[in-house]
Amino acid sequence: MLDVVWQPHPGSQRAFLECPFWDVLYHGTRGPGKTDALLMDYAQHVGAGFGPAWRGVLFRRTYKQLADVIARAKRWYPRIFPGARYNASEYTWTFPHGEQLLMRYMRVADDYWEYHGHEYPWIGWEEITRWPNGDCMEMMTACSRSSVPGMPRKIRATANPYGIGHAWVKEKYQIGSTRPCQKQVVETDAGTRLTRTHIFGDITENTHMMEADPDYINRLDGLSDPNLRKAWRLGSWDIVAGGALDDVWDRDVHVTRPFVIPSTWHVDRGFDWGSSAPFSVLWFAEADGSEFDPRTGRGPELGGGASGPTVWYPKGTLFAIREWYGDDGKENGIKLSPRDIAEGVKDRESSMEDAVSAGPADTAIWDAVPGSRSIAEQMEARGVSWTRADKSPGSRVQGLTAIRDMLEAAKLRPPEDPGLYVWDTCPRLISHIAVLERDEKNMEDVDTDQPDHDYDVVRYRVRAGVSKVTPTEVV
Repeated sequence: MLDVVWQPHPGSQRAFLECPFWDVLYHGTRGPGKTDALLMDYAQHVGAGFGPAWRGVLFRRTYKQLADVIARAKRWYPRIFPGARYNASEYTWTFPHGEQLLMRYMRVADDYWEYHGHEYPWIGWEEITRWPNGDCMEMMTACSRSSVPGMPRKIRATANPYGIGHAWVKEKYQIGSTRPCQKQVVETDAGTRLTRTHIFGDITENTHMMEADPDYINRLDGLSDPNLRKAWRLGSWDIVAGGALDDVWDRDVHVTRPFVIPSTWHVDRGFDWGSSAPFSVLWFAEADGSEFDPRTGRGPELGGGASGPTVWYPKGTLFAIREWYGDDGKENGIKLSPRDIAEGVKDRESSMEDAVSAGPADTAIWDAVPGSRSIAEQMEARGVSWTRADKSPGSRVQGLTAIRDMLEAAKLRPPEDPGLYVWDTCPRLISHIAVLERDEKNMEDVDTDQPDHDYDVVRYRVRAGVSKVTPTEVV
């Protein structure tokens, strides 16, 4: 009797595996078995006679996210293909006839250069809405090829509507404007005509899950966030979804050009330590609620009046005015010592016209093993001190809420409450804040497996509130 290890559920899983089109997105609710179907789409061509030429690569955005896919593959592949081996150091499956599936993570489009010139007739993307834009997918399309005649060429992706990449995925696959499984013809720059489609899956198709965990649907129905409930339970793309801040962030509003800061404003800095991971130093200017001329920083209350049109921001409005992001360009830390960072802070502040006060830093910099000086003490010895950030229970969630509230306040005209803005002299903060993802396990917080160091500094500063410290020169 034939031992069936795995077979697709009737409906979307089977349609996904049988679809002949080049580029196929399998989307829908939580639970129809999208990940298993993605793994099996590659596996169905193993042993088909292509040998080592059947080569695939499956991406997630971070290694932590990739771990679940690897675990699922370990569950199925050795049972289906006796002799299949997984090399944990190379993140690669090798099958008995030489076929290979690489398990990889890709965060930014520049990571493509690790694969430039490679041939992958099968390219898979797990949870494609976790990428903030389509750049990674677009770059890897160049590797969707094979020199073997008759070899299948496939791009396969899975997605749930709730993710930072909600908008671009919906547009790319024309979800809502085309029916599931409807052929879409893609015209490339070279004049090649390729086919694309999307397939919808529902949790009720997964009879195994429904039998094993019949309350799962009730848990999805009970989600308090209406957009999350519509995405995970119904697979609806008609939602406001995505990142932690992208629905309130508006570059045209929140990113401003530098101006002359009034002498009555408070200027300070915040810090998030990193060595093997990036560190972040941000400088902030806090409005005192007075009118001023942005060209001179002067206003009627300063004596002599303003020389031109004045502007006004509610007291407590924050501007991130300068940044120092300590990474190597690939989100790895540059391993500067506390002393070197302190000297770098002083060098940067020596060119600033405004007096700078100590601002909040991660409280971990005050930790030290017995007999040694803490990071904070080492930096203070070089003339750079900090205040302790609020890291009390609930402060992460409260910090995200406060940032969202201040971004919303900045969009009102005229403003009524303190807002949050970023000068265009902070390009790394701007690039990170727009694509921050929520934590899947706690949707009221951000995912910490992403570049969140400068976000943390903003959170520390927003939670610190209106400063009571009088500005002083840095020693």
